[in-house]
Amino acid sequence: MSRRSGILEFAVLGLLRESPMHGYELRKRLNTSLGVFRAFSYGTLYPCLKTLVTSGWLIEEPGNTHEDALAAPLAGRRAKIVYRLTAEGKEHFEELLSQTGPDAYEDEHFAARFAFFGQTSRDVRMRVLEGRRSRLEERLEKMRASLARTRERLDDYTLELQRHGMESVEREVRWLNELIESERAGRDLRGSASGGSAQQDTTTGSTGGLPRTGETPRTDTPGDTAT
Repeated sequence: MSRRSGILEFAVLGLLRESPMHGYELRKRLNTSLGVFRAFSYGTLYPCLKTLVTSGWLIEEPGNTHEDALAAPLAGRRAKIVYRLTAEGKEHFEELLSQTGPDAYEDEHFAARFAFFGQTSRDVRMRVLEGRRSRLEERLEKMRASLARTRERLDDYTLELQRHGMESVEREVRWLNELIESERAGRDLRGSASGGSAQQDTTTGSTGGLPRTGETPRTDTPGDTAT
């Protein structure tokens, strides 16, 4: 399984943990709540769903709404398929949520993990946040060293782009510092005291979706291109 397909499977399982959905509904939620999947197509999503069904983590059910029942014969097509998480799928997703390995710190995987922090235990959130911060601090150090070596050979626009990339990483490190401090203090993102596994709402999305541009630092930097 590729890293990117693994992230998609994780996100699909997480969304279906909330409620069963049609493929169209899933794609819409992936696009709106999880911005990292904005470029994903049906051609990518449906093979992922089939794989999850084959693995026993999802089951397919016929759509049972009144609109589905009327639309299918009129359009000459089958009723929409609803995807539902199985007990095994829920167990698998919870296992994925507990993982805090290096992949969880990478740009796209971290964004997906953060979107489901409301379903993640506090100790796991702390390990992921601290791992992400450490990864970015390493990246920032390399960027500074590279800029120091090449500064004299860069034109003004390339130099400005390099500075912009460094500032983006520095902002995210400061943001992570604030999140980590809040977690240590037992506060959720709204600033209220909480214990155990806080159900955080990081955006207006019901899954606690990704931070939106302009509200928190972006994770993309020059030279880091999503694949």
